[in-house]
Amino acid sequence: MFARNSRLRKLLGRLHHDQRGGVTIETVLIIAAIALPILIFILKVGWPMARNFFLQGMNDLQNEANNVPN
Repeated sequence: MFARNSRLRKLLGRLHHDQRGGVTIETVLIIAAIALPILIFILKVGWPMARNFFLQGMNDLQNEANNVPN
């Protein structure tokens, strides 16, 4: 049991000192910190404008379809 505990302690020590994934995590967090406000802005401002644009187009198509003679 002592040998198993010692191996576990060595493994955890190696994992604790391993720095290979740190840069990747930092990069992902920076990208998320930049992308999240942009996404919120697009959803709050851009989506209503795009929705109104497409609704106006659909209304124009409906009006034109109603004006076509049979």
